[in-house]
Amino acid sequence: MENNITEELKIGDRFPLTIKRIGINGEGIGFFKHVIVFVPGAVPQDVIVCEITDVHPRFINGKIHKIRTRSPYRNEDVTPLASEVGGLEFAHIKYEDQLKFKENILRESLEKYKPHAYENYTIKPTVASPQQEKYRNKAQFPIQEIDGEIRCGLYQNGTQDLVDLPEMPTQMDLTMKAMRKIVDIIKDLGLPVYNPKAKSGIISMIIIRQSVEFNKLQVTIVTRTPKFVKQRQFVEALTEAIPEVSSISQNINKEDQGAVWGDETKLIWGDEYLQEDINGSIFNLSPRAFLQLNALQTDKLYDLATSALHPSPNDILLDAYCGVGTIGITLADQVKHVYGIEIIPEAIEDAKKNAELNDVSNADYYVGSVDEVYPKLLEQDIHPTALIVDPPRVGLDDKLIHTILDNRPEKLVYISCNPSTLAKDLTLLTKKYRVDYLQPVDMFPQTPHVETVVKFSRR
Repeated sequence: MENNITEELKIGDRFPLTIKRIGINGEGIGFFKHVIVFVPGAVPQDVIVCEITDVHPRFINGKIHKIRTRSPYRNEDVTPLASEVGGLEFAHIKYEDQLKFKENILRESLEKYKPHAYENYTIKPTVASPQQEKYRNKAQFPIQEIDGEIRCGLYQNGTQDLVDLPEMPTQMDLTMKAMRKIVDIIKDLGLPVYNPKAKSGIISMIIIRQSVEFNKLQVTIVTRTPKFVKQRQFVEALTEAIPEVSSISQNINKEDQGAVWGDETKLIWGDEYLQEDINGSIFNLSPRAFLQLNALQTDKLYDLATSALHPSPNDILLDAYCGVGTIGITLADQVKHVYGIEIIPEAIEDAKKNAELNDVSNADYYVGSVDEVYPKLLEQDIHPTALIVDPPRVGLDDKLIHTILDNRPEKLVYISCNPSTLAKDLTLLTKKYRVDYLQPVDMFPQTPHVETVVKFSRR
């Protein structure tokens, strides 16, 4: 039996390595004596000296000790933050090459799961984002007291160590300005900030969403208790310093680890909703509502999904995982009826209000998981002819896929935010559907994330 090379290696060992391709998390991939090596910050065609940071039985994690030959894909003007915090995993790659690597990540996911006839799929060139920096319309910033100083920003890659961020290249300027101002106000008022060592303090997170169309901010302060000391002074100071703030809420989350949001959110000042314009429709967004993070590119994403769906006036559209109703509402005037399903009750409340706000009278919304509600609609003799699925990162539930295959709606479009779960779901969907094309869309420049619109036709 061949001796396992990883048993001979230890942390700190160095060896020359040529980077061959990009991994799904944006790391460079090379091979040392037939063992796969993952190196963050490395780019295909880099020749590096790799230093081992971790050894596993089947792969090695490494870091760049030295670059001997620089890849032509390398962006030399890279922010130092890229090696510190998440959300900048592709910042060291030239933008036009980021787009190509996103197609490669999609292709590699297909090669891993091998859905029917995947070798013949048409993968269109990735649609570039109109802005490569300052595009994110929402941010969640943990805030902590560490060794007597208050830090607010993002966690260091792969750790729970908080990096204080005066700036972040992908965030909009107003969001960053407001975040730093909120930190100043918290310090000035002496508000108790969460201390992870002592498990003390109250304020643990600052969440800001920015409306691109109306240039307003929705601020949510996450606290570990219902009590918000000096609330009135906080509101006065913030609204005076940043007049664009139109809404301030408090979310109560007593857990130290896990989900960002607790169950209870209460408005403490201003508007209940932040409004945003998507393709000419206006949407009310409550603090917890999901909306794509790149507002300028969302219009384009929905245009591409509409074009793939090819809606007609007789279509009954099922908007699965509908969130606050964005896709269905923008399509409502092109179809006979829209049925939206979403598991989060607040999102469905928002969707109903958004339908009203946009004078949409041919839409109905249901709270529940899509795999439970869709069969109930069928039992009521509601048979969607067109289906858009836009699931979270885990992809589609198997039960839902079987319902789709049993009923074979004529038109099917899948909007995916995760190439791996998309490829896995395609292995089942292609039993009854043919993949016409995959259209990657860059919603998240400077990261390896890619949205994909998939157009299907019935076999």
